[in-house]
Amino acid sequence: MRHTKNPWKKIEEKFIYENPWIRLVEHQVINPRGNKGIYGKISFKNKAIGIIPLDQDQNTWLVGQYRYTLDEYSWEIPMGGGPLDDNLLRSAKRELKEETGLIAEKWTRLMRIHTSNSVTDEEGFVFLAEDIRQGEPEFDDTEELAILKIPFKKVYEMVMKDEITDSMSVAGILKLAIILKL
Repeated sequence: MRHTKNPWKKIEEKFIYENPWIRLVEHQVINPRGNKGIYGKISFKNKAIGIIPLDQDQNTWLVGQYRYTLDEYSWEIPMGGGPLDDNLLRSAKRELKEETGLIAEKWTRLMRIHTSNSVTDEEGFVFLAEDIRQGEPEFDDTEELAILKIPFKKVYEMVMKDEITDSMSVAGILKLAIILKL
């Protein structure tokens, strides 16, 4: 693999906006061709955490919700944010319980992902959760979720038909499908 030094030169940066989840900074830059330019960078205040729960019969759980930014309904793996300085596995366990009520005894980190690296430094992680038992969900105030238990093979088919489009869900499902040799 080719690794090179940063060809971008930052001239100055200006704070634009911040809320509890993101921070937006505008950068005046010299681009790789030597021309002046502008770059906006969104920094997230949490790590993105996705979980694929899988039972002994290869069923999984999806979470459905209306996504305000897309103005459409979305089926996804259970996911949420974990504080930047928190333990990833602790955050994954909390998110799985919160969104589905599920508690898993066996955890495997499947992948690290950058969700949209042209505009954000967000870093995401997808976990496989196994040896599952059912509990009660503990939804956040911002969540109105539907929970669907479904064979993992059907979830893979949903990805292939563009019925699941969330980037972390797609990446995690495809990687697990390779591992499971679907």
